[in-house]
Amino acid sequence: MNLIIYQGDTEFASVEQQRRLFEHSPSEHDRKSLCRVVTEEMRHGWQMCHLLINHFGYSGKVEAQKMLERRAFEIQAIARCIQSRSRQLAGFFTYTDFVDRDGKFQLTMLSYSGFEPLAQSMNPMLREESFHLGTGHDGLKRIVKAEVVPLNIVQKYINKWIPVSYDLFGVDQSSSAHWFYIWGLKGRYDEAQTQKEADLGHMNEHNRHLYFLECEKLIEQINKHVPAGAEPLYVPDMKFNRHIGEFADQTYSVTGELLSPEKYAEHVKETLPQPEDIKLVNDIQDNEPKWVAQSEHGLIRSPTLNSV
Repeated sequence: MNLIIYQGDTEFASVEQQRRLFEHSPSEHDRKSLCRVVTEEMRHGWQMCHLLINHFGYSGKVEAQKMLERRAFEIQAIARCIQSRSRQLAGFFTYTDFVDRDGKFQLTMLSYSGFEPLAQSMNPMLREESFHLGTGHDGLKRIVKAEVVPLNIVQKYINKWIPVSYDLFGVDQSSSAHWFYIWGLKGRYDEAQTQKEADLGHMNEHNRHLYFLECEKLIEQINKHVPAGAEPLYVPDMKFNRHIGEFADQTYSVTGELLSPEKYAEHVKETLPQPEDIKLVNDIQDNEPKWVAQSEHGLIRSPTLNSV
């Protein structure tokens, strides 16, 4: 039941995070894409409520009601996230490409659940999630192609959101992940492809590593649009800017080097979005009509799960 509650809460919170972006969409294509993303994420939340109401008796109905009454901006940790994404499409694209990708991993792992109603409900969510990921990935490529937002700021957004996704996989050597697998509540992301026996002591680490490898391929695709001679984008090291797990709150650089606290403070200013970066992106978004290149495909075309 808690797994379903957590999933539903993230879906509804995403709607709240993204609802103000409509005012700043650079094109009708982007407005329609955002509308589809928000609509589908709201439906995903309702889908989790449906499971709670129909399979968990009175307790499930109570939890569904609480989920529907909750407001993300009243929860401090989520509120900070909402504030940082309330009007910036650049942040939305980066978030959707990488943090929603963690959602794809989580949904895939739940699709192997021995609780059949939950497992069956994952496939339609995954089909819709593919469009969300494609929207973010296409948006980042279009930003890079337009050559208006400085590449170093694009990299800072990547440095901000990928470590958030690393954390979302959970703590290292997780006993919960161990027992979720033993009890058949969740599988590994690559459960259908691998013949290897599960390393029960490192379930979260296994899935996090697969996520890291997928992000590397995504950045390679975006780098094809980086101007010749410019510094290519990269995936930050898994030790950088972590707040959960073995490397939580340690002073590792984006390349994985351990820095002194003083050097790390300077390093963070150079590698994560600063107020002046956010102001610049806001100014670009408000005053440069072609700060995002035109999309190469229409709204209806949706990338396959394998391609995103």
